[in-house]
Amino acid sequence: MKTIALLFVSFLSLVTALPNKTVSYVDSKKFGGTWYSLYSIPTMFDKGSRQTTTHYTLNKDGYYDVVTTCIKNEKGDLRTVKSKIFRVDGASDGQMKAQFLWPFKVDYWVVELAPDYSWAVVGHPDHKFLFIMARKPEMDAKLHEEIVAKCKAMGYPVETLVSQQFPGAR
Repeated sequence: MKTIALLFVSFLSLVTALPNKTVSYVDSKKFGGTWYSLYSIPTMFDKGSRQTTTHYTLNKDGYYDVVTTCIKNEKGDLRTVKSKIFRVDGASDGQMKAQFLWPFKVDYWVVELAPDYSWAVVGHPDHKFLFIMARKPEMDAKLHEEIVAKCKAMGYPVETLVSQQFPGAR
């Protein structure tokens, strides 16, 4: 009986799995501005950071100049990193590339986006990282749970999500 139940649960998880794909449209002007990275599956560069904010400025050449600021150590030292985010020609609006060091670019996928641009989820085609971002340093608990469930269904290892430890956030 346990085997049948396990097979059923495994089958159900396969049937309900969502594809890891980007949103089809991102309004460049609305996506710009400041985002708070509330939870993340961090990259090797983000490990140990907290209270990360990212400001996207759309420039005249059509890509974003990005300034990311975070607290990096126990002393509370601020770290600032500049990068660029580019759209990928001929691809979905949500498929972008991030460039931290010229000429190297990494996939930067907008996989979920609120209709009012109040929150966004940025991931990677190989599930290497995930950032749950919002325009405010907190998020409704129910909304957070729904986003995490969708990300899990897309194959992200959500059990490795870490909080960015904004004061007052859950």
